[in-house]
Amino acid sequence: MFYEPGKTDHGLPHDPFKACVVPRPIGWISTTSPTSPSAPTPTHNLAPYSQFNNLTFDPPYVMFAANQTDLAIRKDTVINAESTGRFCWNLATWDLREHVNVSAEQVPYGVDEFERAGLTKEWAVSSEVPMVAESPVKFECVYHTTLRLPGNPPMGTVDVVIGRVVGVHIKDEVLTDGKLDIKKTVPIARCGYYEYAVIRETFEMVIPGLSKMMLAGLEGSAAANRKAANEKNGTKAEERVESDDR
Repeated sequence: MFYEPGKTDHGLPHDPFKACVVPRPIGWISTTSPTSPSAPTPTHNLAPYSQFNNLTFDPPYVMFAANQTDLAIRKDTVINAESTGRFCWNLATWDLREHVNVSAEQVPYGVDEFERAGLTKEWAVSSEVPMVAESPVKFECVYHTTLRLPGNPPMGTVDVVIGRVVGVHIKDEVLTDGKLDIKKTVPIARCGYYEYAVIRETFEMVIPGLSKMMLAGLEGSAAANRKAANEKNGTKAEERVESDDR
């Protein structure tokens, strides 16, 4: 089959687009509202976004995309992140799946989703944004920028929010031999329609013939990446010295 989104009908009873790009990490994002003379007490927000991912690793950046509401209002998460310059990401896991679902419900601004979903707040080190204490992995993020994409009514624009990760929290019990163990975190991911996936198994493949720097990038090791870069720069410096001597 072939169809052109927005131009021709796919002819299926359900739209297949989101089901094609799977599984997608869940951006379970927590924020704090800005304060003002009329609202001196901040409120706390927690919501999952099914379009989330990391962008790079040295330094680490992440992104999440948020449609406007059906009333063409920007999401609380986006407003809070832009206004305060901070947000946190919390790993959505199998054990927390029902809490994730409750936090996805649309409620009036100012409702505390932590309390509503029965979750415990753990405070970030770098800001006054709460994190999900029950989640085994959390990122503290500094807001970087928003890329606004045009969208069709009634959703309006789509906000792609990018943040730099400045703090990483990992519970000791989900580490095995120095590695984050998926068998212990058991993350869930978004699929198409109303479907989710749970990840319990992995397999390993190493691309043959790659340099140390490329392998460090695939592993996502900032330390190994910088070491490889230093070794490369050192070799170039030695070559320049030898060239000058000649």
